[in-house]
Amino acid sequence: MQGVEVADFARQLFQAHGPKAAAEAAQKARALEEQGKADEATTWRRIEAAIKEMLGPHQS
Repeated sequence: MQGVEVADFARQLFQAHGPKAAAEAAQKARALEEQGKADEATTWRRIEAAIKEMLGPHQS
């Protein structure tokens, strides 16, 4: 997933889940890591980071 796609997906996830979106992304990444799907987990970590950036320094 390209950077623009990550940002778009992060924005959509944030619109759907609000401040809880970062936790949702982290949970998805963790589940994928446990399944041995490292590449997909990395994408979800990037989505999580993009959401935290949207939240700002005091809410992430």
